[in-house]
Amino acid sequence: MGCWSGSSTLLTCLLLLCPLPSPACPAACRCSSSEADCSRHALLEVPRSLSTNTSSLWLGYNFITVLGPWSFPPLPGLLLLSLPHNRLELIHSQALAGLRALQELDLSNNYLTMLTPETFLPLVSLAVLNLGSNKLGELEPGVLSTLPQLQALVLQDNPWVCSCSILPLWRWLSHNREKVQEKTSLLCRVPEQMNKYPIMAFRNESFRQCQETSLSAQQYIAFLIIGPFSFMASIFFCILMGSITVVYHNLRREPQFWRVPYICRGC
Repeated sequence: MGCWSGSSTLLTCLLLLCPLPSPACPAACRCSSSEADCSRHALLEVPRSLSTNTSSLWLGYNFITVLGPWSFPPLPGLLLLSLPHNRLELIHSQALAGLRALQELDLSNNYLTMLTPETFLPLVSLAVLNLGSNKLGELEPGVLSTLPQLQALVLQDNPWVCSCSILPLWRWLSHNREKVQEKTSLLCRVPEQMNKYPIMAFRNESFRQCQETSLSAQQYIAFLIIGPFSFMASIFFCILMGSITVVYHNLRREPQFWRVPYICRGC
């Protein structure tokens, strides 16, 4: 018993002296506690060996061009994701899957030209979104409506196209003024005559022509369905009328064809 007690005490001391294994940290990152700073390392993609307890991830000033499906390893506790000053052109609809706890996302100073409503769908907790200094000309209303917790949005320094396509974004901005940061910096770039015109200066009557001529999705579908059928019906009608005309003229020119005399050979 004495030997066993001594061995147990020695084992306990060894366990206490041995340091616990540290969480994973990619070679291109500096990690401390639950934070990972992977900025300025010419990365082409998101590191895969991040610790699952990472709560803040900095990836700015790299060369990431695309966020493909499931670009991030499992990070259930990630609260902050910073990706400014990369070369982002495309974000796949499943790129941010698994980041349900994310509260702040910085995508500024990139080359994004479009975003789909599915892009931010997994981010049910997102409160701050920075899309400033990209190449966005318009933004579908569904992109923002998928963010129920959004409190702060940055959109300045984008080449906004102030045509009828800007109407959905203007409506969202008008109903969520308190969420938009630096509202006076939202300026039109196209058309040229409206360059630097503030988007927030528009009024409802500014879009009267768009509202009068715009069609709903159901109306567009109806036109797509009715159009080919009406085209085929018109062709069929023309062929039918042409055939009737030809037969009528033949009947008038050769009436004897229909009056063949009866010849009795046995008479």
